[in-house]
Amino acid sequence: MYAIRGNGVKARGKFITFEGIEGVGKSTQIHLLAENLRDGGYSVLVTREPGGTPLGEKIRAILSDPANGNMSAKTELCLFLAARAQHTRDLILPALLEGTVVLSDRYADASVAYQGDGRGLGPEFVKEQNDWATDGLAPDLTFWLDLPPELGLSRVVKRFADQGVAPDRLDQETLEFYRRVRKGYHELALQTPARIIRVQAEQPVEKVQKEILSAFKQFVRKQETSGVS
Repeated sequence: MYAIRGNGVKARGKFITFEGIEGVGKSTQIHLLAENLRDGGYSVLVTREPGGTPLGEKIRAILSDPANGNMSAKTELCLFLAARAQHTRDLILPALLEGTVVLSDRYADASVAYQGDGRGLGPEFVKEQNDWATDGLAPDLTFWLDLPPELGLSRVVKRFADQGVAPDRLDQETLEFYRRVRKGYHELALQTPARIIRVQAEQPVEKVQKEILSAFKQFVRKQETSGVS
């Protein structure tokens, strides 16, 4: 499928994103899908936001640092946008132009849900800023791993306890915050049902992956039927 930038450049690869609150299992599902696609002959790039580039990883460290707990919502959004702009230009677009399948752990939808709804900056405002930062690049397909916030947070608490480390700044939010974020994702899914596929993340890992892989294959078949490469 062609992903169109604002300046008209066509990217030939497939841009697949994974979204959801903390604890939904995005990293696990991305790893499994990447393995399945590589076994099927696809060239695959796995990346994440914030991050993906040296600058993006430095910005991620700032955003994650508990010492920055007093960061304003506007500052947070600006940092995410800066990382996303660099990520899009330096990593995602070049990979797409080479025909690679890009699997990203979060992208622009995350800011709409987290900063737009969670922080209260407004989803429409954040969408406008995303469009500017990404030159209009949008995912071809998005898997929203949905989970009740209570369950997601309990998974996060257990993970950090098992690892013996303290949660970072982004993992220390309230239950009410994650409820707003989940609501934001729900609204996005209603607005773009052809792109965003809701997957119930409380299912067993294998069942979640089976559902994701099936949806990806259906997406590819639709491309082939419509003559899009």
